[in-house]
Amino acid sequence: MKKKIILITIIVLGIFLTACGSEEKEKTVEDVIKSGDYTVIDVRTKEEYDTGHVKGSLNIPYDTINVNTKIDKDKPVLVYCKSGVRSAKAYETLKKLGYEVYDLGAYEKVTLEKE
Repeated sequence: MKKKIILITIIVLGIFLTACGSEEKEKTVEDVIKSGDYTVIDVRTKEEYDTGHVKGSLNIPYDTINVNTKIDKDKPVLVYCKSGVRSAKAYETLKKLGYEVYDLGAYEKVTLEKE
């Protein structure tokens, strides 16, 4: 009886420790920004981009993103637009293309440095 209890305890502890060790924390947009290693894409039109944008962002209108778009897949991608509608569409497209992507939504709410 004692051996069974000890064996069950060892098995339960092993399962618990394995589960805890393999649990990976999901990255948040804040984690990505803190890392400093990401690509920012402004998915508005060139005219909108020219009126102001996130410093260092690329201007790739949402409706031009496709399999031929040249974006580094080794870095997370942050997208934004004027109101959040186009960035949501860009998010879906980039997700389907295999990117790690985060939707920042509306330009006015983006807290990254702007120029």
